[in-house]
Amino acid sequence: MKILVTGSAGFIGFSLTKTLIKLGHTVIGIDNLNDYYDVALKLDRLKHLDKEEQNGRFIFLNIDLTNRNKIEKLFITEKFDIVVNLAAQAGVRYSIDNPHAYVDSNLVGFLNILEGCRHTNVKHLVYASSSSVYGMNTKQPFSTEDRVDFPISLYAATKKSNELMAHTYSHLYNIPTTGLRFFTVYGPMGRPDMAYFKFTKAILEGRPIDVYNNGDMKRDFTYIDDIIEGVIRVMENIPKSKDSIVSTAKAPYKIYNIGNNQPVTLRRFITAIEDACGVKAKENPLPMQAGDVPITYADIDDLITDTGFKPSTSIEDGIYKFVQWYIEYYKIINKRV
Repeated sequence: MKILVTGSAGFIGFSLTKTLIKLGHTVIGIDNLNDYYDVALKLDRLKHLDKEEQNGRFIFLNIDLTNRNKIEKLFITEKFDIVVNLAAQAGVRYSIDNPHAYVDSNLVGFLNILEGCRHTNVKHLVYASSSSVYGMNTKQPFSTEDRVDFPISLYAATKKSNELMAHTYSHLYNIPTTGLRFFTVYGPMGRPDMAYFKFTKAILEGRPIDVYNNGDMKRDFTYIDDIIEGVIRVMENIPKSKDSIVSTAKAPYKIYNIGNNQPVTLRRFITAIEDACGVKAKENPLPMQAGDVPITYADIDDLITDTGFKPSTSIEDGIYKFVQWYIEYYKIINKRV
């Protein structure tokens, strides 16, 4: 198939693109290469994709989702079978200080993707949502049947908005859409703004790490390989319109959680990094930050039932693989310098 992957220089986008190429698909990847975090890492991901390229089955284009004319032209020219929208302005804390970036990328950009799908008869739109939509919900584990009407960050609000926009287009234009609520994704080639990346860097350099809420927060950390397997399974499982007990709207629309279904404490997470690094962390205790939640915990029963897949990588195994990559990667970077 011909597949559009937006955010293809990003962590999940790069990993998905690499797998799709190996599976024999043709991938058009787009990204605006913004400087939210180190652009050099994004460029290194793209270089790695060039090595994976076979028979011209990967093409990269530097395009911003907010560029309506370029996105419209791209859809008309390429006529994609499937679209996987992973491009977004990420980061809960960053959204507090930079709200306009989230409206532009996550709302305007997503609308342009929906319009492209609408006018070119895309068979399936799969898009990234986030576990952040659950906010401070008290019921555990988080189910896609739960209400998510009380976001506590603008990032979460934009992701919930994406789900509402997708449902509207599914209902009005019969476009099959599937939203994926990712739960704390980590692994090699990951995002430098994430805690596991920052902790590893600080521990190896002998600097203290900021530990919020005494390390008592819990996260449903999900290893990148499990995330990609889930995305691939969902791509092949195109939703159909079905009756609902709460609405007469007919829409080929679905939402899934993709999480490890086994939340671990920040304390266990830190211990896993210490063990992988072979170094004990120095800690700087801090209170809970604005926008943070005490726990994320994914109910993945629908994912298992519909796709037969359940994430299984333990935090210890996943962190070990990340730390091994980190040490090797930055050894190479330092040699360049």
